[in-house]
Amino acid sequence: MKARNTFATAILLTLLAAAVPAKAQVPLTEGIQIGLSTDNVSITAGFSGADLTIFGSLENPDPLVARQGRYDVIVVLEGPPKPVVVRRKDRVLGVWVNLDSETFENVPVSYSVATTRPLQDITEPNSYKQLSLGASNLYMQPADAGDSPATIEEFTAALRERKSATGLYSENVGGVQFLSQNLFRATVRLAPNVPVGTHKARAFLFKSGLFIKESSAQLEIRKSGFEQSIFRVAHDYSFLYGVFSVSLAMITGWLGRLIFRRD
Repeated sequence: MKARNTFATAILLTLLAAAVPAKAQVPLTEGIQIGLSTDNVSITAGFSGADLTIFGSLENPDPLVARQGRYDVIVVLEGPPKPVVVRRKDRVLGVWVNLDSETFENVPVSYSVATTRPLQDITEPNSYKQLSLGASNLYMQPADAGDSPATIEEFTAALRERKSATGLYSENVGGVQFLSQNLFRATVRLAPNVPVGTHKARAFLFKSGLFIKESSAQLEIRKSGFEQSIFRVAHDYSFLYGVFSVSLAMITGWLGRLIFRRD
């Protein structure tokens, strides 16, 4: 009986010893990490736009896949979400007036994209829709879901077009460059009218057209100098700021009337 137990124990140890190397040979899953050189960016009244550089690295990349250039990275800098009202103007009796409007909730105020290659060369369109990746794939949630789909689609297209025209939604093809097999650098554009607030940087890793992993970091954009003081007062003491603005406008108009008065 003792000999039988000893034999069974030996077989079990042999199986365990054989299983350990097999487990150690399981390839590690690729990952991605990004880092910002600063947690906040200060802008002044003379800010005319800038390029923001984001560095990142791949974790456990396959050397063969990296040499063949089958890793792709898409980096997005997404502004704070806010409700947006889109209005349509029509000419009535010779006067342009606002007739129809559509309100969208939680719309990113800004959205800058940098890619290794054109989006159509990285993965399938359905993948972008599932990830809500790219300005054309962002889901614009209407406040009134009861409106007709055609109306919502029309105003959604107008909203995206307006954002692109003002530079708040942009795409930088080739803005992500690999410095080595696992290190990369991304350049995203900050529009001259980039909003202040907390922005979110997101990096998406693709391998041979398949989505692998995502990483994110936060960036604070704020005004500096005299503009920051005015911005803080306007938000912290909105009523007093309004009274001061109206009073200043009235005094300015009165002084202008005195200066340019004709006798």
